Amino acid sequence: MKKLLALLLVFALCLSLAACGSGLTNEPSTPADKPADQPTQADKPADTPADKPADTPADEPAPAGDGYAPFVPVQGVDDSTILVGNTAATTGAFATVGIPFNAGMEAAFKAYNDAGGFDGRSIQLIHYDDGFDAAQGLTYTQTLVETDHVFAIVGHFGTNTVGATLDYLKQMGIPMVYAATGIAELYQEGATGNDKVIYPVQPIYNSEGRVLLARALAPAEGGMGLGGTKIGVISTTDDAGVGLLYGVMKQNETLNADIVYQEVDAAATDYSAAVNVLKNAGCDVVVACMNQAPLAILMSSMRDANFNANVVTSYVNASAVTLGAFVENGSVTEDRRVYSTAWLDTSTEEGMAGYLEFYAAMSAWELANGGSGNDNALNSYAMAGYIAGSLFVQALQALHDQGLELNWANFNDVMEATDFMIPMGGEINFHNGDRLAITSLALNTISLEPGESGYYELQVVSPIMSLDDVLATIQ
Repeated sequence: MKKLLALLLVFALCLSLAACGSGLTNEPSTPADKPADQPTQADKPADTPADKPADTPADEPAPAGDGYAPFVPVQGVDDSTILVGNTAATTGAFATVGIPFNAGMEAAFKAYNDAGGFDGRSIQLIHYDDGFDAAQGLTYTQTLVETDHVFAIVGHFGTNTVGATLDYLKQMGIPMVYAATGIAELYQEGATGNDKVIYPVQPIYNSEGRVLLARALAPAEGGMGLGGTKIGVISTTDDAGVGLLYGVMKQNETLNADIVYQEVDAAATDYSAAVNVLKNAGCDVVVACMNQAPLAILMSSMRDANFNANVVTSYVNASAVTLGAFVENGSVTEDRRVYSTAWLDTSTEEGMAGYLEFYAAMSAWELANGGSGNDNALNSYAMAGYIAGSLFVQALQALHDQGLELNWANFNDVMEATDFMIPMGGEINFHNGDRLAITSLALNTISLEPGESGYYELQVVSPIMSLDDVLATIQ
């Protein structure tokens, strides 16, 4: 039974979470339903307190260290409640992502509230359905901040809304914990002042490119990496390719690896010219900075050129269906494997313990809300929402443990100082103003034969390792 569960989780985590990371970066093929004039809200209190201290008007920001100046010292907190908010598409084409994502957050909050909350204060989520529309997302985010007076935005959802609201949240000084997207605008090194209020978790292409180069160079022994000596980097000119390429180049400032770079059009149907450049240069590992469709073109071009080099690529390509098709058409062979990263992993005892923690909380929330207790057991979007809620809860726990007052200055200090654990994942921190999102990733590959399931299966080559640990193995 445990083996079956682990197999099912591999499918859930590696397929759907890749979709969660990349699928939210594009408009839906059919328009999402627009919200009605009156927004749909979940769990909004009938009388939302303003929570603005009488002696601190909105036009007099409270002074804080490092230039941080929120528009008020704190809001969204009273004797019984901590208000948080998000906007997410819960109708239209992305409802199948937004609904379980919010359910996962609610499950994390319920578990915390049931355990006593923050000195008796319970977290309460206010949600608006923005239909995956950027303008609507900005309007609703402003409503959450200026009308509902939320303490924080948690589980900010989708490239459109996140991209449209980052500058506003920084201006107002509102903490944002977890974004369900990996856009480059989230990436920051050494952020200061109000820029520090953004706390991304899901992998960002800019950061993941650093991991891809590290894994390409790390020794193959023990599954650390691919043991490359001359690296070929082939990148598309779209957002994914540009972001991943940035990370590769950034990491190579310290590694000084021998790298041959090639750029290709994401919409092209043949990459043979770029592939032959890498082949003729003697590259033994290829870093593929691209998403699924261009990766298929790259692999077929490598097959046709008889270029036998291993390939390492982003977690968004970690689909057993996609990679299995490469085995079927001869693009992947024993001499030409594809490796992909993963930011969640249940193959270890720690990973399975994280999953069981999620399952217990998710089941309890469903049973309390008319569900079966098993509706989202393998839903990776629910897992992602649970992780978003868990990070916020861990910050509250750190505040409580240090006996600190719940205000924005203290919250941001704790976010900056704490090492957070991602359920089913590794560690993440936001030290020194760095907002790199998760860089502790596992490494997978695809089986060359169908497994017990009858399908090609993703196999764990290396469990989750921090970027620093991978870099330490490189001579």
